[in-house]
Amino acid sequence: MEMPEILLPCLWLLVTLSASSEAQTAPAGCGNDLDPLYYNLCDLSAVWGIVLEALASAGIVSTFILTIVLVASIPFIQDSRKKSFIGIQVFFLLGTFGLFCIVFDFIVKMNFSTCASRRFLFGVLFGICFSCLLAHTVSLNFLVRKNKGPRGWWIFAIALGLSLVEVIINTQWLIITIVRNGTGTPGNPCNIENKDFVMALIYVLCLILATFVSVCPTQCGRYRHWKKHGIFIFLTISLSIAIWVVWIVIYVYGNQQMGTSPSWDDPTLAIALVSNAWTFIFCYIVPEISLLTKPASDQSFEEDLYPTRGVGYETILKEQKSQSTFVENKAFSMDEPSSAKKPISPYSGYNGQLRSSVYQPTEMALMNKGTPETPYDVIIPRATANSHAVGSTSSTLRAEDAFAAQSRQEAKNAQSHSPYPNSRW
Repeated sequence: MEMPEILLPCLWLLVTLSASSEAQTAPAGCGNDLDPLYYNLCDLSAVWGIVLEALASAGIVSTFILTIVLVASIPFIQDSRKKSFIGIQVFFLLGTFGLFCIVFDFIVKMNFSTCASRRFLFGVLFGICFSCLLAHTVSLNFLVRKNKGPRGWWIFAIALGLSLVEVIINTQWLIITIVRNGTGTPGNPCNIENKDFVMALIYVLCLILATFVSVCPTQCGRYRHWKKHGIFIFLTISLSIAIWVVWIVIYVYGNQQMGTSPSWDDPTLAIALVSNAWTFIFCYIVPEISLLTKPASDQSFEEDLYPTRGVGYETILKEQKSQSTFVENKAFSMDEPSSAKKPISPYSGYNGQLRSSVYQPTEMALMNKGTPETPYDVIIPRATANSHAVGSTSSTLRAEDAFAAQSRQEAKNAQSHSPYPNSRW
């Protein structure tokens, strides 16, 4: 009768120890002293947690390196208009860094702190990223049409203001969710329906839609070197829309239809975070950094179609201007005789050095230019005696030589008709 009474406490102790040892048994890949909250980070049977953990860790390192590269490239940016995007791009990298970080929040198991943080940060971090994309798109709509956009602090203020709206919405939603029972005790943020979680992201969905609508007109402007930035944003927002449609459908309807609703809800959200964050890096951040240090190009679309048209007109105008300033009318000016009836040479006051582009009148032109008072009725022979001696290639006479020959011929004619031909008078 005494033996069973002694064995009962011993049996109870053995059962308690065996139960506690079973509860402390860790899965394969995890240590025995690890908190069961973090089993998904190392459980080999839950491969999705290890894969997402590796992708998120690589994303954190990549985002940190890209932020350093972006900030270090500021002194090498030649276009001041691209410097206005640095603020929102650093802010965008901050949001992407946060997306990779909260992936671990969805890998570990749920408790009060993890549920509250994932409900709040999911919408806020996506709101930061899509607000930056929307602000960049608004600036591009000015640049592709006027080649001049708003200042950098204006763009950053737009992105910051849009993201703060989501912060206010999520804060209010989280507070109402926790204290909605009306009792003084806080509620459990983990007890939230999947549809309620998606409905809390309505503002983020509006940002996505607004970015998609505003990025399409960026391909219709004149300055096509800004259209590359619009293409990057269009590709990023299109892939983001596809990712969001898929994870919302699976999270709200797919898991319930397949019977995996409680167990695969967190993996669905974690996969959406990782895939969308890497989309931001590959489709937006990396191409933007590659174009950041390129020189500015201010030519419009029409100027690129006809690159030689303006150059040809400018060349012709310059040549005409140089010719008009080069040729002087002083060489061809004819002064009227003041005291004598003898015509004055058109080359009076000229030093005799003519350029090859100035017209040189011949003897026939001089005779045709005669006035009725002093007609050139004498044929003046060409002077070719000293042409080879002086090495001149011109066959025309100077105007002074022509008038001298005319004077000698008139003197001879006067002596031949004079009654005293041999007289000196």
